[in-house]
Amino acid sequence: MTRAVVFAYHNVGVRCLRVLLDQGVDVALVLTHEDSPTETIWYDSVAQVCADHSIPFITPDDANAPNVVARIRALAPQFFFSFYYRKMLGADLLGIPTRGALNMHGSLLPKYRGRVPVNWAVLHGERETGASLHYMEIKPDAGNLVAQTAVPILGDDTAFEVFQKVTVAAELTLARALPQLIAGTAPSVPLNLKAGSYFSGRKSEDGRIDWTRTAAEVNNLVRAVAPPYPGAFADVGSKRIIVAKAHVAAAEATSSVPVAGQIARMSNGSLGFVCGDGKLLIPLRLIVEDKTLDASASQTWLATVKQ
Repeated sequence: MTRAVVFAYHNVGVRCLRVLLDQGVDVALVLTHEDSPTETIWYDSVAQVCADHSIPFITPDDANAPNVVARIRALAPQFFFSFYYRKMLGADLLGIPTRGALNMHGSLLPKYRGRVPVNWAVLHGERETGASLHYMEIKPDAGNLVAQTAVPILGDDTAFEVFQKVTVAAELTLARALPQLIAGTAPSVPLNLKAGSYFSGRKSEDGRIDWTRTAAEVNNLVRAVAPPYPGAFADVGSKRIIVAKAHVAAAEATSSVPVAGQIARMSNGSLGFVCGDGKLLIPLRLIVEDKTLDASASQTWLATVKQ
């Protein structure tokens, strides 16, 4: 029987761990994370899957600590699998599995290496992303590619909606590649890192709207960080608002001298925010003082703002 140690978190961790179990892999140990009290938890629990299947799991602060490395080495795993685990694995760990350490990444590598790849893809207006299974090296998201599956990004998709697609793509990718990995016939294709890109993590402050950007760019930000992520925000009048959903108006504002960030009216009466290209971003959902407003209520609120 093929033995593996698994590093997993989030929905991708849950679904991919279940693929391993479904295909008969002996999961000797799972390393996962404690949920953070400062984070909105909207995803499934790897720890619960372990409990349901009587799989031992630990939540170390440092997976590379000598005692953790020693425990894993004693299990003599053939494979490591990392599914959305949030910490880097060091050289001592990566040297343990006899048949390789593999990671599932949420992009079409070599594009969007690094952190929160789905959010970055939506922010940059990509129309496609996916999931990639690759071998791990010390350099993040740089090892040889085994398999990947693409998914579309619709023009009004939020990062949350895209992440749900990527979760399915990850499951499909692993289910297809795992028999080949076990049989020793899986592809191992070097990545051309020069053809890709690397991105770091994002902070809540990165969601601040810059109205001097084009309406399309502002809308990409709205989609990239829409709830359950922290949201794209701006200070309007005396209130801080979150633009949770919006669309770009087909025509420019009727104002003869539009000012970025100003609320303006279109010829059909709709109110929206003027962006740097003179086009309007029409809010379909606003969050004001923790109250969510639908499209109609958002229009009513905009009409009350003093500028």
